[in-house]
Amino acid sequence: MKPDKKPKEKEITIKQAAANNMYAIKLLWSISRKRVIHTALISFFGYMIWTFYSTFFMRYVAGAVQNGTPFLTIFTYICIVCFVTLFITLYTSYVKNVIIPLDDVKVYSKLYREIYSKAENVELSCYEDNTFYDKYTMAVDGASEKITITAQLLFEIFAALSAAIVTYTAMFQIDKKLVLFVLSPFIGNFIFGTLQNKLHFRRYKESIPFIRRTEYVNRVMYLSDYSKEMRLSNIYNVMHNTYNNAVDDTVKTIKKYRNKIVFFGFWQYILSYSIIFEGIILYGAYIALVKKTIVLSQFAILVSMMGLASFALINSARNLMECGKNGMFLHNLRSFMNHKETIAENQDGIIPDSKINSIEFKNVSFGYKSGGDSGRSDLIIKNLSFKMEEISSIALVGHNGAGKSTIIKLLFRLYDPTEGEVLVNGINIKEYNLKAYRGLFAAAFQDYKIFAGTVKENVMMGRSGSNEKIVNSLTRARVMDKINALPCGIDTVLTKEFDEEGQVLSGGEFQKIVVARAFANPAPIKVFDEPSSALDPVAEYELFESILEESKNNFMIFISHRLSSVKNAKEVLMLENGEIIERGAHIELMALDGQYAQMFKMQARNYQPEPLAENEATA
Repeated sequence: MKPDKKPKEKEITIKQAAANNMYAIKLLWSISRKRVIHTALISFFGYMIWTFYSTFFMRYVAGAVQNGTPFLTIFTYICIVCFVTLFITLYTSYVKNVIIPLDDVKVYSKLYREIYSKAENVELSCYEDNTFYDKYTMAVDGASEKITITAQLLFEIFAALSAAIVTYTAMFQIDKKLVLFVLSPFIGNFIFGTLQNKLHFRRYKESIPFIRRTEYVNRVMYLSDYSKEMRLSNIYNVMHNTYNNAVDDTVKTIKKYRNKIVFFGFWQYILSYSIIFEGIILYGAYIALVKKTIVLSQFAILVSMMGLASFALINSARNLMECGKNGMFLHNLRSFMNHKETIAENQDGIIPDSKINSIEFKNVSFGYKSGGDSGRSDLIIKNLSFKMEEISSIALVGHNGAGKSTIIKLLFRLYDPTEGEVLVNGINIKEYNLKAYRGLFAAAFQDYKIFAGTVKENVMMGRSGSNEKIVNSLTRARVMDKINALPCGIDTVLTKEFDEEGQVLSGGEFQKIVVARAFANPAPIKVFDEPSSALDPVAEYELFESILEESKNNFMIFISHRLSSVKNAKEVLMLENGEIIERGAHIELMALDGQYAQMFKMQARNYQPEPLAENEATA
């Protein structure tokens, strides 16, 4: 059976591109009103000066000289114009070289704070969707530059069109037929330029997956996490091939569009530049020298105005084209920022009681594809029901892919069930304020992350707490002796990401620090997902003693492949293919002699010492 083809994405219309540009202006206004105002002013002043010199200044000076105006009057006029021009030039220079560079930092900081806040708010399933992730990649790619450039382009368009209207009005007074030359750059840019923009955008969109691959390889090549495998295997060749294939695919994509882009670019240039520049000069020369409807001084002024009018029209048309192109790229930013989350991190609701009386999964099923019989084959959890009451501990065991970690994700509300409901204190968890609800949990994950910060910061994870509390948590996690041996104790920086003196500990020691995180968190529900996978049996036994001690005052859920560590849990759930196949206390399941008992005995044999040979036993 062939996989379903993805529906072809619709082209972004001119109307949508315009709406995206207006969205960018509103977004920039909300971040920095000063930036919008200064951008508008320098765009206006730039064209105002040029328009004044080309259209009014030259005409006044020529007329004043011709009419015999006193030199002092002309001199005073020129001095005033120079003074105003100097003031505007100094202001423009200050804005471009001081205000804008400083404001760029502010815009970048505030915009990406909003983007990352949105990214944090987007449900986890979106990041497991390649299409969404590609859009997210395009959304964050130069986002701050795109919104500031949009403001610059739009204000320059208005300023340039205003200059062109004023100048063409003056030219129209000289010869009415000159207005015909206005059409050329608009045809060049709005027809051929728009077609070229669409091709650029399609090419960019098709290149994104290949760009992501090259960026992935770049990360792998310098991150220390991959260094051992890179040196002890041939994976370098695989990564090298991945990189080369991505580059080849990018080149193929560029070649795919090159002929059409060159063709449209050629006609855009002819209509936008050649015809208007050479055309107006030739026509001006014709009416001055052949028809003699204007004098040479008028021709000189006409050429000056032609330069401004041509530049203004070309610039406005080119900027409109760039706005259209930018609007296509901004579509991804706008779509991402307007994405309606199925599980919004800022969702309001009931504030949960800090005292937990019960946790219940009631007929819960979950799959990444839902709806109809076709979706049910993809269910990872199937009609799951269990309940924890009062303070108790429960262990989830089973083979890889049995659904253990998915249960935790559903409990944390990283996903919502396809069917059924999850209840805490008898209330569906969807009704709770999400941040307050997530605050009920302290977790130590198998796929933990150590951050480039101090031991203290990695334990407290942004919460406040005394050093005594941190030391107590690290002691219970059986790692305080190691921390005491570090140069600065709990203030020692972990990883060498930003500090050459940073410490890199063993996998087991890092894992114990992650367990200490859960100990230091006062949340009433503790979750441990394979917290001892990097530890030897003795260290694992000692760690689980501390974990089980924690369960005396908290609800405890833990996942472990090593069944020797779950013997003291009040209840064990044996999972297979998303269903509970056995449940009960360790003693009850051993008496049942089912799959749990068989797995336990098999693991126990692996930890038994080898029987001594007969001559060794009698020695």
